[in-house]
Amino acid sequence: MWIRTFLFATLAAATNGQAIDQVVIASSNSHLRDSDVYKVQHELKKAEIFPTVIDKFLPSFLLTAEWPSGKRADLGNTVKVEDAQDEPTITVSRDPSASSSAGSESANVTYTITITDPDAPSRDNPEWSEFCHFIATGVAISSSTASDAVKLSGLRDVMPYKPPGPPPKTGKHRYVFLLFAPANGTTDPLHLTKPEDRKHWGTGEERHGVRDWARDNGLEPVAANFIYAQNEEQ
Repeated sequence: MWIRTFLFATLAAATNGQAIDQVVIASSNSHLRDSDVYKVQHELKKAEIFPTVIDKFLPSFLLTAEWPSGKRADLGNTVKVEDAQDEPTITVSRDPSASSSAGSESANVTYTITITDPDAPSRDNPEWSEFCHFIATGVAISSSTASDAVKLSGLRDVMPYKPPGPPPKTGKHRYVFLLFAPANGTTDPLHLTKPEDRKHWGTGEERHGVRDWARDNGLEPVAANFIYAQNEEQ
């Protein structure tokens, strides 16, 4: 999988016997502006991800995703369904100027990445919402006092990646990427629950999903991004 050369490191994880090059963590001294996290917050509110999907928060990391097709998540850009069929590479950049949550301040905590669709089967008729597209955990970030770099550990899929598949004539769907940290800052391994079903994240209740799952697992959001995708038949 192609990765941009300026990124600090790649993480190869074995899941079900297959290697996944999935997460890239940039150095914590990346050239980021404090306004970047406020832009993320603004776009999440504008797209009604606050409060439909997750309660309002100020990110302490910047997150993006890039598919092998070369398409990237860029805070609400539209990606064709066929360009998002393969599992994306997730990039997380530490923003030292942003306000940090308690969980993200602790070294060596384990981070969890999720993707959710709150518009299933459509935004006007979200009877399947939210739909779980991905849960992966085991991302560990720790600062090195010598190089200000970050160290990664193995990644484990809780729910394997399911690519966007919006039905015909259902308009644009929001696909929301969220990075979580343990709310209590624990450095112990996480034992996350696996949703019984992708629809409603197993809750059986419309408009319930990643927020409920994160709360039940003691997680708080620290980064986010999203795209729009729709079926070509409209």
